[in-house]
Amino acid sequence: MSTSSVLEDGSTLSRLDRLWFRFESMLNLLSGIVIFALVGLAVYNVLARKFFNAPVPGYVDWTEQFMATFAFLGLAYCQREGGHIRMDILIGQLKGRLLWTAEALSTITMLVIVTALMYGAYFHFERSFDWGSPMWSRDSSIDVALPLWPAKFLIPFSMGVLWLRLALQLWGYLRAWAENTATPVAVPLIESAAEIANKEAHTVEGADE
Repeated sequence: MSTSSVLEDGSTLSRLDRLWFRFESMLNLLSGIVIFALVGLAVYNVLARKFFNAPVPGYVDWTEQFMATFAFLGLAYCQREGGHIRMDILIGQLKGRLLWTAEALSTITMLVIVTALMYGAYFHFERSFDWGSPMWSRDSSIDVALPLWPAKFLIPFSMGVLWLRLALQLWGYLRAWAENTATPVAVPLIESAAEIANKEAHTVEGADE
């Protein structure tokens, strides 16, 4: 039993959805690895400070820089799986073309917002990056002078990945509207609380296939 509510078929849209999802999954896995590494770093920092009076140099700087990794790289993955918190009390009552119209309008709104965020974030990165500066950076962290441009680059990059995911979902909603289908592909379907709980239970039991 799959925990995903996204349906698949042999269409071009579904193939692109699955291809992009593999890339999103790699980014999400990288986020998880970074979280695990930071937990290990925190444990080592505490033990080294306690027993050897030698904490990790620039521990706060390292943590601040890597927070951008797990804060943003998983956005598109979560969007594809319908994992973001949303208020669907009203929209969950809609059916057919009315539902897909509402979903398409919501997706268009998100595309506009993400475009603006990506545009602004890129200029923050551009002001920080300089080929001619030491470590290509015009600014750095306070403690151990880590370059800030890699963390700043992750934000417009992640927004770009999310933008493409939203574009695929908009395609999916428009296709669902045109076909007036109740089972569209490449978009997360609205699930009841019971369905979500049942899938979570299967995941915990190790029954996910």
